[in-house]
Amino acid sequence: MKDIRDYSLLRHNTFGIDARCSRFLEFETVQEAQQVAEILRKSSLPYIIIGGGSNLLLTCDYQGIVVHSALKGRTVNGCRMTCGSGEVWDDVVEASLASGLHGAENLSLIPGDVGASAVQNIGAYGAEVKDFIVEVQAVEIATGQLRVITSAECQYGYRQSRFKGEWAGRFLITSVVYEFSAEFRPRLDYGNIRSELERQGISNPTAQQLRQIIIDIRRAKLPDPKELGNAGSFFMNPVVPRQLYLQLAASYPDMPHYTVDAEHEKIPAGWLIDQCGWKGRSMGPAGVHDRQALVLVNRGGATGQDVVRLCQAVQHDVRQRFGIDIHPEVNII
Repeated sequence: MKDIRDYSLLRHNTFGIDARCSRFLEFETVQEAQQVAEILRKSSLPYIIIGGGSNLLLTCDYQGIVVHSALKGRTVNGCRMTCGSGEVWDDVVEASLASGLHGAENLSLIPGDVGASAVQNIGAYGAEVKDFIVEVQAVEIATGQLRVITSAECQYGYRQSRFKGEWAGRFLITSVVYEFSAEFRPRLDYGNIRSELERQGISNPTAQQLRQIIIDIRRAKLPDPKELGNAGSFFMNPVVPRQLYLQLAASYPDMPHYTVDAEHEKIPAGWLIDQCGWKGRSMGPAGVHDRQALVLVNRGGATGQDVVRLCQAVQHDVRQRFGIDIHPEVNII
């Protein structure tokens, strides 16, 4: 187990912000997670639990304890795969295909760790990880006991779970059990998947081809954090009442949308931001990416406060023009 005082979090956040924490704890086994839970119970310091840092914005040094999982390992039993919470999510997608298991292709190249996938309910291109999660195994910090939590108990919603709400800071996730399918049933009707398949002359993609298409699309739109600090999609796509959508569609007939149910439509936040003229613009060292307006970037030397100011300016303009509130998907500390 790692236990380090006055620790730099630079390599633990993809925005590339060099904030520090008072103490850093990292566990590699369930037993170490239980030791960490005991330390947290006895300490008077506040604490936060992080994953790969790809969904994190640090606005200042953290005067408390940061906990991280480095618990690795993957086992396959039939269509089920049990993965340590410190495993990289995209490695899980790749491994699932190699094992003849399908369903997660559309979630390829989403950054972050397995534990965070269960907290955030990651999703992209018409798929969400909740569709595959069977159970989450976690150490309850208050008791040190290992618990098995079913997917239903997690109450997953759009980028939401009880781990982000009432259970925030209550558990140290140690592993996640996913159930995939032995049959490949491609999801092709979201975003520009079909047009990219057509461009490459593919009519009936294999699972590996679909995974590569998703990777190609994401790489074309999203900046590499190693080259330009960012946390991927900064805002959640807003879900609005259908009546509001119809009012806006009368003025913006080309506005993209996805039907959620009979009463609600989802509108891409990137489109709203782009319509407000923010794509490619900057406020000091923080900016909106020039290829994907949903992504806020660190152009060099930006602080977390710089990114927050940009976020607030973008939110203001979207609200003023469309009457829609867009909310960060990123965890702001």
